[in-house]
Amino acid sequence: MRERTVKDWYNHCLLPDGTELQEHSIKTDRNIVIGEFCQIDYGLRGANVYVGESTKIREYVWASGDARIGNWCEIGSDVIAKADAYIGEGVKINGKLSVLGALDIGEKVEIRDGFEAKGAIEVRNPMPVFMFIIIYLMTLLRIENEKELDRILDNLFSDDEEEKMEIPLMIPARSKLNMKLFSVPSTMKIGKGCRLHGNIRAGSIDVQQNSVIFGSLRARNRITVVDGVTVHGNVESGSIVHVKKGAHILGDVKAKSIVLHEDAKVDGTIEAPHGLRIERGS
Repeated sequence: MRERTVKDWYNHCLLPDGTELQEHSIKTDRNIVIGEFCQIDYGLRGANVYVGESTKIREYVWASGDARIGNWCEIGSDVIAKADAYIGEGVKINGKLSVLGALDIGEKVEIRDGFEAKGAIEVRNPMPVFMFIIIYLMTLLRIENEKELDRILDNLFSDDEEEKMEIPLMIPARSKLNMKLFSVPSTMKIGKGCRLHGNIRAGSIDVQQNSVIFGSLRARNRITVVDGVTVHGNVESGSIVHVKKGAHILGDVKAKSIVLHEDAKVDGTIEAPHGLRIERGS
């Protein structure tokens, strides 16, 4: 097995409980972490918002805490930080920058509609966002050195409620989100009570209780939908699909093999050339 590296966590997508992906925004009460080289056609609204280098955000960035925008990013509208802001070199903001706290700003920054900062302003190049996020996660999860990041990878997508309470919304590097498609390179885990609009593509997908997907799910590997999940579209996997008790798929389900609970509901057709297994009981 390939040895895991510090950057492996960046290949995962986590949408924590209660995340809303609507027509113009991604909303959560958690921190938001966006990887490098992403293309996101939405606004971001969260606690602290961290955007990795060379990412394009079509709409706004709104942070109830700090906002940290990496080098060479482009923001399509306003950047609003209710605490401090850190704007990297070469950032382009096609709106207004409003900061209630202090502002650290790099060179060659373009702000179309000007800026205001209530606190101190310092012109310098802040720490690269990727490095900052590594330190942030190590501090958040009480990790003393990078070798312990294996524990993050083991527990980040677990059902441990104490761990989950701290985990931010994370979108991995090179992801693409637009009005039709939400595509990430590897694992996606969708928390409880989320409402997402768009077709989801990932390496594997896990949808937790009482979430609603207005679109299709497609993964190279496993897809799991559980109690109270409603998918308004097709579910397709190159491997296996688990449709648990109480789940409702309004479209077709297609995979090499399918495990379907007797109390789940599929409105469309079912295609499983390697076999369909019916689960019974709890």
